[in-house]
Amino acid sequence: QVQLVESGGGLVQAGGSLRLSCAASGNILRINAMGWSRQAPGKQRELVAAITRRGGTNYGDSVKGRFIISRDNAKNTVYLQMNSLKPEDTAVYYCHADSVVTTDQDVMDYWGKGTLVTVSS
Repeated sequence: QVQLVESGGGLVQAGGSLRLSCAASGNILRINAMGWSRQAPGKQRELVAAITRRGGTNYGDSVKGRFIISRDNAKNTVYLQMNSLKPEDTAVYYCHADSVVTTDQDVMDYWGKGTLVTVSS
C-alpha cells in the first residue's frame, strides 16, 4: 500500500506565502513524476505543477512565476512553495505520485486526500 499525506495548507492573506508538503510512504521502489493539482469550488481539477524524478518541471499558466515545485527523492516528498498568493488560488490542493513502482512490481498512480488553501482578500 502506498499513501500520500499532504500538509501545510491553511488561511493566508493575499500576497502572502504558504509551503505545502506531501510525503509518500509504503512499499515504494521508485516514484517517477510527482505533482500538485487543485480544485476550487464549482470548478474542474487543474494541474498546478509537476516535477520529474530528474527535476524537470511543468507549471500551470496561472501559477508560473509565483509557485515553485521541488522534491526530495530520498524522502519520497514533494513540496510546493506558493508565493504572491491571490484569492483565486483558493482551492483544495491534491498531491499525486505518477507511475509509482512498488516492491510488488506494480506500477500505479496515487493521490493524496487534499489540503485546503484559503486566500483572503
